[in-house]
Amino acid sequence: MTKVIGLTGGIASGKSTVAAQLRQAGLVVLDADQVARAVVQKDSPGLLALTRAFGRQILKPDGSLNRAKLGQLVFSDPAARKQVDAIAQPLIRQVFEASLAALKRLGVPLVVLDVPLLLEAGYQRYCDQVVVVKVDPLTQLHRLMARNHYGSQEARERIATQMPLAEKLAHADVVIDNNGSREKTARQVAKLIASWREGADLHSVV
Repeated sequence: MTKVIGLTGGIASGKSTVAAQLRQAGLVVLDADQVARAVVQKDSPGLLALTRAFGRQILKPDGSLNRAKLGQLVFSDPAARKQVDAIAQPLIRQVFEASLAALKRLGVPLVVLDVPLLLEAGYQRYCDQVVVVKVDPLTQLHRLMARNHYGSQEARERIATQMPLAEKLAHADVVIDNNGSREKTARQVAKLIASWREGADLHSVV
């Protein structure tokens, strides 16, 4: 049987770093961000639907999606964010379900679903275990500012649009503490992978 692991965390929590470490260990990782980009690529039904909803202002001159422009709309207007989700999420879910079904047919022993909105969008129902990457609020703020070149206020606003970390942790079977060095995080990930491969039912803080 295929064991399905859900991986999530807040913005700038280090979830992508953990996902990269899982891939390096040879695990299959389905990346929601990659799927999200694919379903709104140029001339796709998803991009067509977004253009009907928001106009050609969200397009680049070559007709592809201007992600920065759409991001501004989404983060400044909760109604627009819901509208984008209503268009994109069913398409993303369709790809995820098809990919997961195919991997199960192939007998892949373990699949990781790397989904920022794992809990918000209900993807935990596909999972045998939920892993949450945590980081303290100040570290999260500073990392987001450095990564995206945001000012403090803009970074706080972006963080505030997401489910609070405390709520995510309440659903976690495993917590990866990413407040320390990359090496410290890697040791936690290695321990977690070993537990999966040994067949252990790990429900604790790594």
